Formats: sequence, structure tokens, C-alpha cells
Amino acid sequence: MINKTSIKQIIIPGIVLICIAILSFFIVTTIQNKKYEKIVNETISNFIDEIMEKYPETSEDDIIKILNDIENTNEQKEKMKILKKYGYTNNLSYIKKLENEMYSNMKFNIVVICVFGILILTIVLIYNRKKEREIKKINKYLNEINNGNYELKIEENCEDELSKLKNELYKTTVLLRETAENSEQEKINLSNSLADISHQIKTPLTSIRIMLDNIEENPDMDSKTREEFIEDISKQIEWISSLVISLLKLAKFDAGAIKMNDQEVNVKKLINHVLSNLAILLDIKNIKIEQKIDDDTIIKADYNWQLEALTNIIKNAIEHSNENGTIHIDVENNSVFVKIKIRDEGEGINKKDIKHIFDRFYKAKKSSENSIGIGLSLAKTIIEQENGYIKVDSEVDRGTTFEIKYLK
Repeated sequence: MINKTSIKQIIIPGIVLICIAILSFFIVTTIQNKKYEKIVNETISNFIDEIMEKYPETSEDDIIKILNDIENTNEQKEKMKILKKYGYTNNLSYIKKLENEMYSNMKFNIVVICVFGILILTIVLIYNRKKEREIKKINKYLNEINNGNYELKIEENCEDELSKLKNELYKTTVLLRETAENSEQEKINLSNSLADISHQIKTPLTSIRIMLDNIEENPDMDSKTREEFIEDISKQIEWISSLVISLLKLAKFDAGAIKMNDQEVNVKKLINHVLSNLAILLDIKNIKIEQKIDDDTIIKADYNWQLEALTNIIKNAIEHSNENGTIHIDVENNSVFVKIKIRDEGEGINKKDIKHIFDRFYKAKKSSENSIGIGLSLAKTIIEQENGYIKVDSEVDRGTTFEIKYLK
């Protein structure tokens, strides 16, 4: 049922509009009839003046009697023929008849306006009742959403405003459901990450504590052993520092706190910068780099972050390459994307590990002892931030290929 407030909001303005329509029609009709009366009066007055002037013996009463006589006799018809010669036409209404017709028409039109007004009000009330039912449904949907129920299906195929509102509400519901699911997954990921971090840091901290205790409890320890302990402690601290820095970078990306400073980046210059940073590692394993890169290949990206991503990927290739091996870096440039392929000839990755290669803290069996397990995950995150994507193909004992595409 429609509530009293809605009825008042519809009926009162409706009645006011009907009254305004009746008043407006009354004023317009009155003005029109006054014009008609003026025309009739002027016509009759001119007619009488002309008759009186030409036939002074004809009395005014005779003329008025003729004009007011409405009997349809043969004699009257003959008189009308004579009168037509002087400009009088019998299809003009007399004043009294005109007034009667005016009031009759006015009453009829008022009745018509009232009937149509009531009909329109009824249609509006029925529509409003339907609309209120739909609004109640929407309120019910909103209450369900507030209670955490995101499984509602309220798509509409109509084109009215409420249907559009329902469709928008459904889109919002889907978005909220996805957000809730992502939030739950993020909680799980955070819990797993904290467990992984705890596990990752616990081992080096324990080693540091043991070595420090040994140094403290053995003041007479020989200098060689003491130096070895101090060197090991330094390595463990450096490892923890690298882990914390990498985690902070990932945390910033997760929080959406990283703002990319995009600019035109020359790919050849970028890769040469990466190789310069990794020169010592390349020299240690005597690894040769073969490049196929056009001098004018450009991507639009944040230079420093791409330097970080490519450094992690090429460093991974170096760590898993054999000594005296070769790493191939090929760049393809077309109208759609820039593709960078980094291929090593090393030990490769087995099928079990390859699907987890970009997971945080994941370390394959052949990973180095100093590996943190974050570098490739961070690289993937950075590349995807720049409208790019990365994939990996590998074959055991044949090598691994990382393929990076930056869409233009």
C-alpha cells in the first residue's frame, strides 16, 4: 500500500494542477467568446444601420424580430435571402445563444478536464505504488549487502531509472563481493607472508646469536676463528637487510603507495645499466652477454623501477647459468609492444617449480643459499604496474627464457 505521505505528495499537486487547468480554460474561453460577441455585435449593428438608412420606414422592432426569429419557415427563408444581400449570414450565432453555448461548453470541458485529471492521478498513483514496491526491494537488497550477503542477483533488462539503479547496485554488489574475497585472500597472504618472514629471519638471527655467544664466552678465541665468525655475522646481517628492503618495496606496492614516474626510456641504455650493475657477478662466472637491441627502441616507464625489475631477472639468469656460459638478450619492437627476451643456457627449472617461480619466498631446490625468494616476485609486480606482463619458459639442463612485454 502507498503511505499517506506519498498520497499527499501526489494528490494535492494533482488537484492544484486540475484547478489551474480549469481556471485557465475558463479565462481563455471567456476571452474567445468576448471576441465572438464583439464580431457578432459589430456585424448586426452594421446590418441594422444599413437597413435603417436605406429603408427608414422599417422599424427597429421589425428588424430585431426577424433576427431573433429562429423558426425554419418558408417565409423566414425568403426573408433570410433578402438579408444576405446586406451582409447578414444565418450561420452567425445570436448573442443569447452564444452565451448559452459558451456556458454549456464550459461545463462540458470542466467535466472532461476533471475526468482526465482523475485518470492521470490514478495512473500516477498506480505507477508510484509499483515504484515504491521496487524501492522496498532495493532497500532489502541494501540491508542484505550491509549484512555481508554479496550473492544477490538483481540484474534488470528494462530501461527505466529504477532498473538502471538495480543494475548499478548489482555491479556494486559484485565489486564488493570481489573486494571481500580479495580482502580475505589478502589476510591469508599476509598471514602466510608473516609466517614466511618469521621463518626467513629466525634462522640468520639464531646463527648470529650463537656466534656472538661464542665470541663473548671465549675471550681467548684465536683471531682467525673470531674473524670468521665476524665475517659470517656480517653476511647474515647483510642478508637480513636485503630481505627487509625487498619486503618494504613489496609492501609499498601492496598498499598502492608507489607512484610511477613514467618517461621515455631507451631500452638499450637501460639494459646496459643493468649489466654494469651486475658486472662483478658476470666476471666471477665468466658469462658472456649477447645482445640484439635496436638503438632507438623506447618504452614509456619509470626508469629506476624498471632497472630494479630487469636487474632481478638478469641476476637470476646469472645465478642459474653455468660458468663460461652465455646469456642472450633480444628485444623486438613493433607497433603494439616492446618484447624483451632474456635466455640463459643454464640448469633450467623443472615443471614442479616453474608454476611457483613468481611466488613470494618460493625457493626451488637449485636456488642459491643466499636467495631471498622475493626478487622475481618484485620484478613481476613492477612490470605489471607499467601495463606489461612477464612469462617464463624453461627446460631442465637446457636453460630458461624470461619474456617481458610492454604494451604501447
